[in-house]
Amino acid sequence: MFDVIIVGCGPTGAMLAAELRLHDVRVLVLERDTEPASFARIVGLHVRTIELMAMRGLLERVRERARQRPAGGFFAAIDKPAPTDLDTAHAYLLGTPQPVIVQLLEEHATALGAQVRRGVAVTAVDQDEELVTVALSDGRRVRTRYLVGCDGGRSTVRKLLGVGFPGEPARNETLMGEMLVSASPQDVAARVADVSVRPFWLRPMGGQVYSVVVPAAGVADRAQPPTLDDFRTRLRAVAGTDFGVHSPRWLSRFGDATRLAERYRVGRVLLAGDAAHIHPPIGGQGLNLGVQDAVNLGWKLAAQVRGWAPRALLDTYQAERRPVAEEVLDNTRAQTELLSPEPGPQAVRRLLSELMDFDVVNRHLIEKITGIAVRYDLGPGPDLVGRRLRDVAVGPGTLYDLLREGRGLLLDRTGRLGIGGWSDRVGHVVDPVAAVDAAGILLRPDGHVAWVGDDQRNLDEALCRWFGEPTA
Repeated sequence: MFDVIIVGCGPTGAMLAAELRLHDVRVLVLERDTEPASFARIVGLHVRTIELMAMRGLLERVRERARQRPAGGFFAAIDKPAPTDLDTAHAYLLGTPQPVIVQLLEEHATALGAQVRRGVAVTAVDQDEELVTVALSDGRRVRTRYLVGCDGGRSTVRKLLGVGFPGEPARNETLMGEMLVSASPQDVAARVADVSVRPFWLRPMGGQVYSVVVPAAGVADRAQPPTLDDFRTRLRAVAGTDFGVHSPRWLSRFGDATRLAERYRVGRVLLAGDAAHIHPPIGGQGLNLGVQDAVNLGWKLAAQVRGWAPRALLDTYQAERRPVAEEVLDNTRAQTELLSPEPGPQAVRRLLSELMDFDVVNRHLIEKITGIAVRYDLGPGPDLVGRRLRDVAVGPGTLYDLLREGRGLLLDRTGRLGIGGWSDRVGHVVDPVAAVDAAGILLRPDGHVAWVGDDQRNLDEALCRWFGEPTA
């Protein structure tokens, strides 16, 4: 028997498996596909996800297989530069093929001891007060203490639970890919500038390679990837030329369906990633949202399994992450409207483009898209409580280096605070000159601030709230 079974070995499922293994939780990942996807769609890791990769010691491995670009021009593809002083040590985006990030995260999880079984689908789920029984397509049945559905927008787990998935179906579809272009850069730039249809662009990626986005003729089966001829046909219809596109690196289609699960948890079964929320990829937030779900859920579910979780800890997963997903769905709805070729949305787009020349507006939208503006509602307290903390120098290393094991951390500038009976769950570092604006900061394993202050009694209350009762 396993402690946790995860359905789906995409970025969310693989990241969750690794987070659970940091706490010695017995994890099995079930993946319906027999082989990892070879489909090489480029995905972007935004600032907050890059921070999480750094926090778990994965950033350099990702960076080796990624292209770096500035953290700007995300909102509705309005080309504005990022502010120069974003509150992060990683003010950039990393573009990498999705199979690469999945492979890296799966290797990370299996190196920590997670088991992955491929070619196995879930056909039924039954649970009682103590266990979940999962029926598999090969006729076997496995039992686990908890089950997490990370199996995408068409989630079998969500459907078996009967969890509603309200929202809007796809009304429009877009073709996206990377390919070589025979036309000269000057001709490409001139043609693109003359086209008012949105979303539409050809962006140079180096050499003759371009990122190509063009509206599709209608809504098709997303399970069937488009062909190069589909791109040529639509480019000629929209721009009057196919730009001589050839030798595609990858081709895909996406729609504007937007849905949010009514619940993220039913008893001992939970949902994460696209199984809990889907939205258009405008702004490139989908993979990031799922990975951040996994890091929020992992330590809480591990605490439940290990027996030290406070009573309501696991419920904070939905309480914290569902509002974040609601905000992402809303901003993608807004961005989709701004891509409409109709006069009204185009007028609003022009107005917003003017407003984004004001630093405060541009900063607000960049922080929203990149995930660094997220603040969980943890109750009354200083503004820092509930926010993530940027990486700073601490002692001989950095703050994120101290979070690699997935434990909490007390950053103490006073030398008078202590963690007592929580030392098996929380680290403690004393650094009087740490570059933080507080005497003491208690960080959760996901890097969000749980407490700020200098009073030991208040600290003990926060430790109890997030890390359970102290060990005698």
